[in-house]
Amino acid sequence: MPLPEPLPDLAALDLLVSVGQLGSISAAAQAHGVTQPAASMRLRSLERTLGLKLLQRARTGSALTPAGAATVEWAGAILADMRALLAGAAALRSDRRSHLRLAASLTVAEYLVPGWLRQLTAALPDVIVSLEMGNSTAVIEMVTSGAVELGFIEGRRRPAELRTRDVRPDELLIVVDPGHTWARRRRPVTAAELAATPLIMREFGSGTRDVVTAELARHDLKVTTLMELGSTTAIKAAAMAGTGPAVLSALAVESELRSGDLVAVACAGLRLERTIRAVWAAGEPLSATAGQLVDMAASGR
Repeated sequence: MPLPEPLPDLAALDLLVSVGQLGSISAAAQAHGVTQPAASMRLRSLERTLGLKLLQRARTGSALTPAGAATVEWAGAILADMRALLAGAAALRSDRRSHLRLAASLTVAEYLVPGWLRQLTAALPDVIVSLEMGNSTAVIEMVTSGAVELGFIEGRRRPAELRTRDVRPDELLIVVDPGHTWARRRRPVTAAELAATPLIMREFGSGTRDVVTAELARHDLKVTTLMELGSTTAIKAAAMAGTGPAVLSALAVESELRSGDLVAVACAGLRLERTIRAVWAAGEPLSATAGQLVDMAASGR
């Protein structure tokens, strides 16, 4: 049931309690850091709101009327509950500043988040970070449900239900082991050849798979899956073992391309690129800690 309007001013109730304790409006005003005229005006407004005479005013001071004494007794419990509410809210704000609950898609979690967290903890040594990992769809669900404050995903589409900030672009590469026939060919693989070749892929809901699926769909083609693996590391290992071609973030295969354990294969007509972005709940501002992490990620430091 909604409370009837107008509601009494809590600050005025607190002031009334002080008048009862200290014996005068001037003493109560001094205790609350306001002028006596301001205190008198606030108390008269409270009397009008409640429709009661709360104080008996005299030159020697002010005394509570019977109605005022009853109001002070009731106000004591209300003010105590309000102080508990404010203290609890302050504790929650403090916890939100010091404990950052974070989720990131696997590629971002493995290859970017460690560097970002190294910078964050250097700047804020007392911060505690909890990191959850999953595909982009799972990260969006965690942010939407409130399980985490901040998420990092990769893909092309911005989730409409969340606030977002682009962090950096990310290129996807088709990679094969050095013994694969594609490793030696001089012309790019066509979209049709890629679609006809069974690929080592991430599961549905991953940003990588979404991009490949969307690009082949532009040519009225579909992905052919050799196997689905749940981690970038497992996909790299399978590709290096000669199991088949894979599509992975350039971030994930930098060292393998340098060492020659994997070879990047060009593909004509496909734009295998996406954006890494931060996501958070639309209805709430980011905490200072989360905002600082997003700034660090977006600056590329």
